[in-house]
Amino acid sequence: MIDFRLKVFCSVAHNLSFTKASKELYVSQPAISKHIQELETEYSTRLFERMGTHITLTPDGELLLSHAEKILKQYKQLDFEMNLLTQRHIGELRLGASTTIAQYVLPPYLATFQQKFKQIKLSLINGNSSDIEKAVEEHRIDLGLIEGCSRQIHLHYTPFMRDELVCITSTRSRLAKLEEITIEELKRIPLVIREQGSGSLEVFEKALGTRQLKLSQLNIIMQLGTTEGIKRFLYNTNSVGIVSIQAVSSEIADGKLKVIEISDFDCEREFCFVQNTGQTGGVESDFMRYMTRRF
Repeated sequence: MIDFRLKVFCSVAHNLSFTKASKELYVSQPAISKHIQELETEYSTRLFERMGTHITLTPDGELLLSHAEKILKQYKQLDFEMNLLTQRHIGELRLGASTTIAQYVLPPYLATFQQKFKQIKLSLINGNSSDIEKAVEEHRIDLGLIEGCSRQIHLHYTPFMRDELVCITSTRSRLAKLEEITIEELKRIPLVIREQGSGSLEVFEKALGTRQLKLSQLNIIMQLGTTEGIKRFLYNTNSVGIVSIQAVSSEIADGKLKVIEISDFDCEREFCFVQNTGQTGGVESDFMRYMTRRF
């Protein structure tokens, strides 16, 4: 029922590439070009400016994109609600999750959700929290799950789980003899943290702020783009890292890493769903209810 040309147009517009749209939709590049040409003929206007190998949206293309995204969203909602009349859960759910959630929280729940709703097509991308918020804004995903609730006023956030950031070190490190440190001692110890844009770093910075501290006052020796990178780095150095307790529970149980308590310092956060404001119903709501019941 959906006009596939609109789906093609949105893919080209978001990727600004006919080649990437072809790969994303599993359609040949000539077919992609044909669909765009048909739309341009139908509306007697150019939707893209071609500049060598680069393309940009024209003002008319921007207008079509704003309407096409709403139309495709309505089609998706229509399909979902019509199938519910016959007790069928059919649809597509494009998820995006920040790194910690994608690696350590979501996988088992995605598996059980897919088993229960076999006719819902799931996909997942991951990145840091700001990447996921941007993907939601650009309608590249239907629902985001991020670390901390970055309050972008045009997005809607719904908490679903609490988490704690902890100070860890390798059990082979000289620092492993420590059970607890003060915040003043933390300032002197070599420290590894996540990259700018990470939800983990944002929460850590806010917690430092409650103690009138800044990142620049700490002995930061490395910023890494993944929690796995931090863990592997710690195995080979005498340093500590700040990571989610969700990410290190198995390593702690196996005796590879240990938590060093920081006295009088709380670094808790919430994991949140993030959606465009006004976005309700559909497969996203089913998934949110499913996840919330399990936490």
